[in-house]
Amino acid sequence: MNPADAFPAVSAVLIEQLREIVGDAGLLTGGEVASRYPGYFMDRIGADAIVRPRTTDEVAAILRLCSAAGQPVVVHGGMSGWVRATETRRGEIALSLERMAAIGTIDPVNRTATVQAGVVLETLETELAGHGLTFPLDLGGRGSCQLGGNASTNAGGMRVIRYGMMREQVLGVEAVLADGRVISSLNQMIKNNTGYDLKQLFIGSEGTLGVITRLVLRLRERPTSSNTAIVCAAKFDQMVNLLRFVDQGFGGLLSAFELIDNSFYRVNTGAGKHAPPLSADQPYYAIIEMLGSQQERDTELFETVLGEAGERGYFDDAVLARSESQRQQIWEIREDLEHVVREFQPFYAFDVSLPVGDMQAYIAAVTDRLKQRWPEVKIAFLGHMGDGNLHIAIGAGGADGRHRVEECVYEPLRPIGGSISAEHGIGLEKKPWLDVSRSGPERGLMAEIKRLLDPGNILNPGKIMDMRP
Repeated sequence: MNPADAFPAVSAVLIEQLREIVGDAGLLTGGEVASRYPGYFMDRIGADAIVRPRTTDEVAAILRLCSAAGQPVVVHGGMSGWVRATETRRGEIALSLERMAAIGTIDPVNRTATVQAGVVLETLETELAGHGLTFPLDLGGRGSCQLGGNASTNAGGMRVIRYGMMREQVLGVEAVLADGRVISSLNQMIKNNTGYDLKQLFIGSEGTLGVITRLVLRLRERPTSSNTAIVCAAKFDQMVNLLRFVDQGFGGLLSAFELIDNSFYRVNTGAGKHAPPLSADQPYYAIIEMLGSQQERDTELFETVLGEAGERGYFDDAVLARSESQRQQIWEIREDLEHVVREFQPFYAFDVSLPVGDMQAYIAAVTDRLKQRWPEVKIAFLGHMGDGNLHIAIGAGGADGRHRVEECVYEPLRPIGGSISAEHGIGLEKKPWLDVSRSGPERGLMAEIKRLLDPGNILNPGKIMDMRP
């Protein structure tokens, strides 16, 4: 976002009106704003102020004021996003939900939890353990991401293959519109076929249509058994066959199937890094997780199915975790991005989705395009193969090479109907490439919905798409 596009400074009168709503502790200005963590790939928080409400009523009062004043507002959650959807400029106000962190009601019978939007994912999961329940969304930022942000970006993570994206795990939403109206649709039921599902307007909209303040989440019985393995294979087709085979063989218990290519595996294992459970000479690796309810029975099933898969040639070698520490060690290879960020410079990160059947050809096309422009490029592919989601780490292009790198990644998606964003959203980062995945009529309808719900364009302006007067 160009600093030249900044808005006029927030008026002192509006600042004091906001202070009256949230109190002194709820309003940050000056150095208090500058010292805050700005989020990935951003240098600083540019907003004139950060307002921190505690309740939905306070959010509504804030937005009524801002709507009347034409004041732009950018919603802040756990600041763990990767597409600069929370970036702010001078003249904007950041609306942080960090103090709206109450876990309201946990209903073990109906298996639901009603929470404020600022609750951290890991905090909820810790609380649910005492009830024998789980909220199965699981991603690397679990210790900082907030559930409202998870919903506004339609977060995915490791277990989408079994439990679905955030859309499938949210039953109800309370949100505040730009003009301060509260839309409370805190549905408690899995089945509720009463017209338009309004919560879906706000899930995945990145704070551009309204501010999510509370959610009703669908819970599951907490798994009491866990089995994990890492396998390797020489050919991509082996991985495709293996995915289908274990999904069928585990009888609905497959929870994760994470692809790692040789480049990522090599960067993350070895001396001074993670211990390699397998040799580093195979093109493809996969972490397989099965969650169930009876450890002895499930371990037998896990080993039997993987044994049959090995006999069929669906992988070349495997290591099964025999303890919780071994399981963690395997997962750390997948979740640790520190080494690749440090060694791939300048670092670019992408998350795309596409049909699993097109993955091999897509990987080859992206690799070929990058190497034609930068023969010494560093590139690694990993991701949630079970749901068609690839993450791509690239070191190439120099400081001014972003557009050319993006072109290499996004253009091969166009002919196969792939998505430029699997789970991280659009924000500012991917806005120029939205036409790869969304047709003109789709983008036009998205703009109409935005104008209807936010006619003044005060909510996260400039994110996802540019609104014309």
